[in-house]
Amino acid sequence: MNNRSEEKLHEECGVFGVFAPTPYPVARDVYYGLYALQHRGQESCGIVVNDDGIFVSHKDLGQVNTVFGPETLTALPEGKMAVGHVRYGTTGGNNRNNCQPIEVNHQKGKMALAHNGNISNAYTLRNQLELMGAIFHTTSDTEIIAYIVTRERLRTPSIEQAVLASMQYLEGAYSIVLMSATKLILARDPNGYRPLCFGQCADGRYVAASESCALEAIGAQFIRDVKPGEVIVFSDQGVQTYEEHCDHKRKQICIFEYIYFARPDSVIDGVSVHAARVQAGRILAREYPVEADVVVGVPDSGLDAALGYAQYAGIPYGIGFVKNKYIGRTFISPTQNERSNQVRIKLNPLRDTVEGKRVVLVDDSIVRGTTSKRIVHLLRDAGAKEIHMRISSPPFLNPCYYGTDIDSKENLVACNHTIQEIAQLIGADTLGYLPLDTLRELVGHEGFCNACFSGDYATAVPSHTSKNRFERRLSEIKGKKR
Repeated sequence: MNNRSEEKLHEECGVFGVFAPTPYPVARDVYYGLYALQHRGQESCGIVVNDDGIFVSHKDLGQVNTVFGPETLTALPEGKMAVGHVRYGTTGGNNRNNCQPIEVNHQKGKMALAHNGNISNAYTLRNQLELMGAIFHTTSDTEIIAYIVTRERLRTPSIEQAVLASMQYLEGAYSIVLMSATKLILARDPNGYRPLCFGQCADGRYVAASESCALEAIGAQFIRDVKPGEVIVFSDQGVQTYEEHCDHKRKQICIFEYIYFARPDSVIDGVSVHAARVQAGRILAREYPVEADVVVGVPDSGLDAALGYAQYAGIPYGIGFVKNKYIGRTFISPTQNERSNQVRIKLNPLRDTVEGKRVVLVDDSIVRGTTSKRIVHLLRDAGAKEIHMRISSPPFLNPCYYGTDIDSKENLVACNHTIQEIAQLIGADTLGYLPLDTLRELVGHEGFCNACFSGDYATAVPSHTSKNRFERRLSEIKGKKR
């Protein structure tokens, strides 16, 4: 696990792209789209605009509203295309070199690429490319995709054929928005691990995004999700779709998109995220009933599940916490004492809701247990008489290789303790997790990945899994040279 100041899981990135029939302030579209996707990545962000074949970009560390001030946004020209990205890196460190979209100038033209996901065979691919003379400027697996697409572009008649050819080498999760001098291209891995959709504005602009909520942010009408394995091309010739890689592998949309990652107002592969979370709460109430006076959720992703629990159980739903909206997931605590106070800074319990009451506390997950313990203690300090914790996901027991920052079993509390022991560790009177065999009820089908809970992986398990594996490799090489 990464030594983060907070326990919550992180997902890699959010992508956004625009294709307009005539020159337009496309950077503003991307800005608002990235703002709507800020929850998917808060380490860095970037926008690349295609101004009649000239790429103009701005990328930096930080959140959208700090990286793109009014002057910076105004400096980006009008154009017919643009791509954007918000990043939380599950591969590669947090530095400016790893900011996306990645730009490439090659013999047959230019390319800007934004990627959401994690290439599970990235280490092997990078070794092969370096032995062939490739020189990498980042430690992100996105640059590996860019290299392979560039290599295939030199062998194929078009950029879309290069993307299609590249997909036979890539394993794992990738939802890609790619821009060439004349085309905007979308690609989703054959398993469909990460979401990707597109829509259209009234004036004809096509818009692509990781989540449907970002389409709505700029007034675009949702058309559909990109199919697993599909490649879609937007150009002056219209819209073309390629399905050579479709239906070859079982669908594996990450179930945690519905439980935690995505915004509740998004619809992914036809399933409402809000409805899935409410259903998770209803299942928890059915499987783990308890006599209580109030049900409260941990902001933000625990709120919908808490509502579902309250509805099914017939227990009043209450607002148990006020969240400091000015502190995001990137809030940094430099000392141990400050880390201990972090939850209190971010969440303040409402004493009127919980004092003297038996409380059902609903959250989306428990990773290490430290944050859950602090939240339970906050409710105890506010006078809660009993605390019955319910978790809207199964216990985490396995690493994720597809874009979530669980890269080992180390520090996963469920790997080392029983549910009763975890309840005692966090200070709850009782604890209940969403049963693994009920996940289908959230989305209405079996086409999802639950490997972090079950260990059932659809791809080969990679030998190098650390988030910073490329930095470590470079360090080892330098050490050998000395």
